[in-house]
Amino acid sequence: MEKQTASSDNKNVLLKMEGICKEFPGVKALDNVNLTVKAGTVHALMGENGAGKSTLMKCLFGVYNKDSGHIYLEGNEINFKTSKEALENGVAMVHQELNQALKRNVMDNMWLGRFPKISKWCPLTSEKKMYDATAKVFEELDVQVDPRTIMSRMPVSQRQMVEIAKAVSFNSKVIVFDEPTSSLTEEEVEHLFRIINMLRDRGCGIIYISHKMEEILRISDEVTIMRDGQWVATRPAKELTMNEIIRLMVGRELTNRYPQKDNKIGESILQVKNLTAQYSLLKDVSFEAKAGEVLGVAGLDGSGRTELLENIFGIATRKEGEIYLHGKRVMNRNARESLANKFAMLTEERRATGIFGIRDIQANTTISSLRKYKKGPFLSDKLMSESTEWGINAMRTKTPSQKTQIRSLSGGNQQKVILARWLLTDPEVLLLDEPTRGIDVGAKYEIYQLILDLAKQGKTIIMVSSEMPELLGVCDRILVMSGGRLSGEVGANETTQEEIMTLAAKYA
Repeated sequence: MEKQTASSDNKNVLLKMEGICKEFPGVKALDNVNLTVKAGTVHALMGENGAGKSTLMKCLFGVYNKDSGHIYLEGNEINFKTSKEALENGVAMVHQELNQALKRNVMDNMWLGRFPKISKWCPLTSEKKMYDATAKVFEELDVQVDPRTIMSRMPVSQRQMVEIAKAVSFNSKVIVFDEPTSSLTEEEVEHLFRIINMLRDRGCGIIYISHKMEEILRISDEVTIMRDGQWVATRPAKELTMNEIIRLMVGRELTNRYPQKDNKIGESILQVKNLTAQYSLLKDVSFEAKAGEVLGVAGLDGSGRTELLENIFGIATRKEGEIYLHGKRVMNRNARESLANKFAMLTEERRATGIFGIRDIQANTTISSLRKYKKGPFLSDKLMSESTEWGINAMRTKTPSQKTQIRSLSGGNQQKVILARWLLTDPEVLLLDEPTRGIDVGAKYEIYQLILDLAKQGKTIIMVSSEMPELLGVCDRILVMSGGRLSGEVGANETTQEEIMTLAAKYA
């Protein structure tokens, strides 16, 4: 690792990134970007999807090699070649997309690559030392998780808290949080902020990436905004407003966060009766959904929101219940059957259950509607290319080409590709589980508009979201789940966040 003293007028500077450039085939991801983080502060990093935020942090963390520029940590020039090297030198990162060993337990994931040994003479792993060390970190951070729990048995929010605890366990000087609250409930967000404030008081430098402006203005000391791979501005958080952040991010005024709702609601086309899951808490849920309607699903984490969509779509085992479309019973016993019945579902975890990471944009866009592209025994590349181009244009996806691997896109642009995939199946009922998670404010607006456009075409949209303002701004009606049961139904224009929260806590 190279070492060189960086000139700085401010002795409080912990991390300095100067003139960072990074190119991928067909796109300049970072163009002469600067970032300065002071000890004992939270520095927010904001920008639209594809602005270069995560790429910049991956250059710091050793995931990517920067093409040019300099990085200084406590005045010494660094150039980490691997994430292991970064962790060993005091830089940790909580990634937006969780990459965990799901079949192993929590403590195995916490200490992977650095298992404590029984002694310096015995190279075997000490389960007791590992358990005690995990329990100690969890106690310090007030994380209520059994270290022996298998990762796959926990909800995404708990797995996210484990990842945060793992980053803290390295006693790092700089910790990067990339969209840390995207899977967390409001209570867990408050818990995370307590952890961040504790780390700030210790003198850590926190880099906080988020699209949630309310969080940014609340937790941050300084804010750096990027656009199209370039630095735009760095300001004290107390000098910024939400509208000013949006203007700097998107380069234009965005007067309304939600499009005007002008969809016409028709007759009831979907009836769900007494739906009960075999292997989850979902119990006796009944409701109707209408043509041209955007039906929201609210509730706390673990309330059964996701399980409701999974049982309707047939990717979770149903114990009891019936589903009717246009008065005809549909079985929806698996995803293939559901697609044939004109249902489509965008899942919550795009990396685990959405994208085919090593395949290109075209394959990811067309894979659910391949029958459309058959010419005799073969697939027509021309037809697939036309559909993919439609998807890219309709969703305004930022990608160098159709042949780009989807895993090289930002999280928000991956989400747009998956949404285009399901639209190409021409569904009558579109099930959306957290459709705007990890997506910037400008792209969110585009997706809201697309949802409403589909509703105007007579489609029925059922949308799960953790963001109540989003449900109130986009939906016509909102179902509220609590403890696996339907605790209430409210009109989006006639309710309040307080009423929804009261219903969400009814059976919790």
